Amino acid sequence: MTTATLKPRRRLVAKTGLIIGLTLGGLFAGLPVLWMLSTSFKPNGEVFANPPKLISENFSFDAYTAILGNGAQLRFFLNSYIVAIAVTILTLLVAVLASYAFSRFTFPFAKTINAVIVSVQAVPPITLVIPYFGLVVALGLYNTYPGLILTHMVFTLPYAIIMMTAYFNTLPKELDESVKVDGGNSWTALWRILVPISVPGLIAVGVYTFMISWNEYLFALALTRTDDMRTVPIGIQLLMGQHSYEWNQMMAMSILGSIPVLVLFLIFQRRFIGGLTSGAVKA
Repeated sequence: MTTATLKPRRRLVAKTGLIIGLTLGGLFAGLPVLWMLSTSFKPNGEVFANPPKLISENFSFDAYTAILGNGAQLRFFLNSYIVAIAVTILTLLVAVLASYAFSRFTFPFAKTINAVIVSVQAVPPITLVIPYFGLVVALGLYNTYPGLILTHMVFTLPYAIIMMTAYFNTLPKELDESVKVDGGNSWTALWRILVPISVPGLIAVGVYTFMISWNEYLFALALTRTDDMRTVPIGIQLLMGQHSYEWNQMMAMSILGSIPVLVLFLIFQRRFIGGLTSGAVKA
């Protein structure tokens, strides 16, 4: 068999293997979500029926009705929106200013500060629960929005600063110089030139930040006391009663809680991926 004959066969085998691998990976990732969706439409008594059924004969929207018709459950969603949106806006604002400084200026201890920012990413969040709890209580921010927002920002800011610094590094410094030639200053260069052309990077960082804040569980549990301040992840946990679990409502709330992130990703998908890849080109 000649080399010319072997090459097409090897390509076919490689392509077939790739398709099979992607299919298995897709099934592994998608089936739990599909089962979660299926469970949300079942009566609670059929969740552990044997043999299991993907589509129940008693298909029902009762779980969604129970969630959407309960003011306390809707409050969890409102809290999550308030905290996640505030964290995203503030993180982007601080990250843009800090990243511009790291990218364009030389100042004392810049490398040390950058190392501290990176090191925060390596600290397991659970080790910081007790220190942050004491700090938040001492500042009078326990069971408040500012307490949650500031705490979430500690974990979203390092990634945002790292990504935006890398993104600004891909933009030529001649842009800043041209603004200064026209009589502008660094502030003008940042907000009039660099920020508008950095929209893909801002979207990538913003979507990631929103996801982190929306799904955060540990500090949302530790830093809140009353149900009117708790977020969606805590609301799902509260459906686990002492004597019974509302499995169908838990799955319904999980589906509803996934929708905002899914919608954000679908809307900004191209710019999200473009922002991630652009920031990875040059650091």
